[in-house]
Amino acid sequence: MDRRALLLGASAALLAAPLAAPPRAAGNGPRVGFLFYGAPGPSPELDAFQRGLRDLGYLEGQNITVDYRFAAGELQRLPALAAELVRLKVNVIVAPGTPASMAAKNATSTLPIVFVGVADAAGAGLIASIARPGGNATGLTSISAALGGKRLELLKVVAPKATRVAVLYNPADQSNVLVLTELQKSSRALGLTLQPLAVRGPGEFEGAFASMSRERAQALFVAAGVLTTEHRKSLVALAARSRIPAMWGERQFVEAGGLMSYAVDFYDEIRRSATYVDKILKGAQPGDLPVEQPTIFELVINLKTAKALGLSVPQSLLSRADQIIE
Repeated sequence: MDRRALLLGASAALLAAPLAAPPRAAGNGPRVGFLFYGAPGPSPELDAFQRGLRDLGYLEGQNITVDYRFAAGELQRLPALAAELVRLKVNVIVAPGTPASMAAKNATSTLPIVFVGVADAAGAGLIASIARPGGNATGLTSISAALGGKRLELLKVVAPKATRVAVLYNPADQSNVLVLTELQKSSRALGLTLQPLAVRGPGEFEGAFASMSRERAQALFVAAGVLTTEHRKSLVALAARSRIPAMWGERQFVEAGGLMSYAVDFYDEIRRSATYVDKILKGAQPGDLPVEQPTIFELVINLKTAKALGLSVPQSLLSRADQIIE
């Protein structure tokens, strides 16, 4: 069976419930706040969320209103933007990514919050537990932090001689901190030494790559987050120039020319967040809605990049890949 079909089937089973027609309130219907880390304009994230709403019968400007707030890649703007949505008294706030989710959670303890793609929702303090979130937040987790060991294992397959792995992360992004912690736990069993490299802005990228070169890192892991995702083309170019094999935190990096990734389909999680919005608008309490955990993860390999790095990707790994970019 197709892996994507398995994922969609698992999601449907988890959130299965008879769906009544969307509410038809006066005017433009209920209001949803969308707290986005990116810039205004077309994006796969916005398209995914809007598609999810349409699939459930919600049409913006007709039976639902969506108030968008854009941080344009600047984490420090998220708290003020979240506060704006609270003042607007939206019915629910949708927050992709850990920083936006944390900003929303800090801005309100009463308005419902649907988070998306959070690396460790309980570890970040967003919920009490996966099964019974409690409070005013629920949503979909990427469990990215828990994937540390598997990601390092896969990286070792394509770079078997690597013993020192640089880890690029943003200490201001709680998800990145959690990911680093799990990587450190897993690295010892794999005989790897990690070189954590903190970056807080794009101006620090060059210095980080210079540092990993001086310390003779033989492979690289880049944690996905607002900073790294927004500047993925620059990071991919630096990795190519440094000729270092890298495991990236999301498939978007591989599509931009990175070597490989092992993660959930983030866009699909955003699309499915509309299901939580629908349930909350129909009266469900977020604290009673179990957090959805992914059951299928995508392995994406850029074979063109591997060849440019002089790497031979074993056929056993290629046969496991969900997508091969050539």
